[in-house]
Amino acid sequence: MKHAYLFAAAAGVATLAGATVWASHDEGPGLLPYDHPEAVARGAEIYAQNCASCHGADLAGPEGVDWRVRDADGYLPAPPHDETGHTWHHPDEVLIAITTLGTEALIGGEYRSNMMGFGEVLSEQEILDVLAYIKSTWPERVIEIHDGINAQAGG
Repeated sequence: MKHAYLFAAAAGVATLAGATVWASHDEGPGLLPYDHPEAVARGAEIYAQNCASCHGADLAGPEGVDWRVRDADGYLPAPPHDETGHTWHHPDEVLIAITTLGTEALIGGEYRSNMMGFGEVLSEQEILDVLAYIKSTWPERVIEIHDGINAQAGG
């Protein structure tokens, strides 16, 4: 039940956040303003300050570490956010929820993750800008697939 409640709460956060950006977002379905240079530039700065230490400055994840293999303590390493990772497999609302609440809080149960929630560190707009920056770096074919995932999710 905790999982369903947190996901519903996160979807509400995503909807609120999306409402502030949707009016100025021109491309494809979804909530991320990856087609806006100002949002992407802000996101790049915020990413460098808050995300790069775990996910890599180049979005490729920690060097020499397989992000799919748990460490000795049972935690998965930070995944890459480039096209080699799994980020683009999730609709915007899930990405916003993970970033806002943290993976462990969102999934619940026995799931273990070092990914903290940034909802009390970053504003809703800053979270959208970081995710927009990440999406803006993906190849066009990955963006098209991600837009399809958003469309299927109703985003």
